[in-house]
Amino acid sequence: MTLLEPHNMPFAAALVIMLILAVVQLIGIADFGDADVDLDADADGMPDAGMLDGLLTLLGIGRVPLTIWIMLFLGAFAIIGLSVQALADDLIGGPFYSWLAALIAGGAALPVTGLIARPLGRLMPQDHTTAVSIESLVGRRAKITDGVARAGSPARARVKDVHGQAHYVMVEPHEAASEIHAGDEALLVRREGNTFFATALAERRLSPTVN
Repeated sequence: MTLLEPHNMPFAAALVIMLILAVVQLIGIADFGDADVDLDADADGMPDAGMLDGLLTLLGIGRVPLTIWIMLFLGAFAIIGLSVQALADDLIGGPFYSWLAALIAGGAALPVTGLIARPLGRLMPQDHTTAVSIESLVGRRAKITDGVARAGSPARARVKDVHGQAHYVMVEPHEAASEIHAGDEALLVRREGNTFFATALAERRLSPTVN
């Protein structure tokens, strides 16, 4: 059984993609290694935030740079898939259909990737961390991404911290009679719990520059 046989093509492709990503990282063509998944502010105001955070932690997402996580997943997917096909060939005299083997390998590769990523994240250098406190977002500009922010009815907004990293927060207007619509920019003026209160930039006649 060779790597390039049709039933092994998903795993051969995964290995090729993994090698390409590794080369990109080594020669620095693109700065993909620093991509992060925002696990804190992104889930503010969502009822299943704790469950989502627990799932992402279990899978190791956010513990290592995103490109590293993808490389780990592709490697695990390929190794498990090739092993499944070899085992099937020994036990039943032939490999599984490629889609079935890929489904099995993909499901098994997710927890395996998490098992590798979590301890690996603790070993990776942390000198360049860009973690900030949620309170530090007060005074920064945000853009409403979904819905309309009204008093008592917050809307989701995107705001960048001092490092340029995006966070998603829930925003209500500071003025009770105001509304801030999707696409509008606003200045975050205070925070209560997980909710930020903001003043629309148009109402304050501030510069339209996006932070």
